Amino acid sequence: MKSKIINILKILLPLGFGVFLIWLFYDALCEDQKKDLFAAFGRANYFWVFIALIIGYLSHLSRAYRWKYLLDPMGYKVSFWNAYHALMIGYIVNMVFPRAGEASRAGIIAKTEKVPFQKGFGTILAERAVDVGMLGIIVLITLGLQMGKIDLFQAKIDQFNSGESGCGNSQVFGILGAIVKYAILLGLVGVVALTAFKKSFRNKIKEFFKGIFEGVISVFKTKYKLQFIGHTLFIWIMYVLMFSLCFYSVEETSHLGIDAMLAGFVAGTIGIVLVQGGIGVYPAFVGIIVTVYLDVNAPGILPEALALGWIIWTSQTIMMIILGLISLAINGKNVKFIQDGMAESNT
Repeated sequence: MKSKIINILKILLPLGFGVFLIWLFYDALCEDQKKDLFAAFGRANYFWVFIALIIGYLSHLSRAYRWKYLLDPMGYKVSFWNAYHALMIGYIVNMVFPRAGEASRAGIIAKTEKVPFQKGFGTILAERAVDVGMLGIIVLITLGLQMGKIDLFQAKIDQFNSGESGCGNSQVFGILGAIVKYAILLGLVGVVALTAFKKSFRNKIKEFFKGIFEGVISVFKTKYKLQFIGHTLFIWIMYVLMFSLCFYSVEETSHLGIDAMLAGFVAGTIGIVLVQGGIGVYPAFVGIIVTVYLDVNAPGILPEALALGWIIWTSQTIMMIILGLISLAINGKNVKFIQDGMAESNT
């Protein structure tokens, strides 16, 4: 009974926090801005959103194919479609159960291709390490293009926090910053305490880093290094392109350049890191960055900039849910193993 309550809370708390953020950001808009927000949705050109989703789908196909290159040196030649379905199921599980998607993905491939869970999970961790490196490169490129605007970004956030927008509840970033700060502090204290006093937890930490090491080694052992690099570059180019094309769906943002697109991309990624699935915070982070490029002197977040953030987040989320449900339906017989994989990740 206790475990069921904990599992329910794991779902309800992130969703509740996301809904709270949606209300918080919406409440920070003036009545005129709220009207302009919905008007921007109505004027949007969804042709560009459709093209962006096709590009996003190509990135998922490429990611599934890239995974095969890490499993190959360990002697597992997996089916592309089994790898793809495991990937998409992992995505949709991750939307509901934080950090469980990777375990579910490893569990599905273990069931369909007989890849031991630990080995599959290790390759997924290796992928994450490579992708963090790619994101770091994009962040550095973005910073290089934005050096003259960093002060403007900070000024816009300070303006929004100070209430100079003159609308609703403007303490959004102050509240979010405090929540994130204390959450990180509590998490660090918890990890240190468990590491110091619980031997089983220390063993789990060792196993975790062992899995990372084994996964990273598979990157160096693969015979398809150039193909792996090629797919990695393709995936991240598609990610940026998928995000950037949506700028053309809103008339007011269609003239912005690659600097604004990259800055918005990085801001949205930070939003996803801070809140599970980016609900609420992703559109706001994108909106406030894009506002700087549209009108740095505008009060708060411009409705068309916020609408752009919502269009990107909503379209991507709906696509992930649909594709994940299709893969889940195809692999319905393996649902129990998803639960087993999630249970293994929590032990």
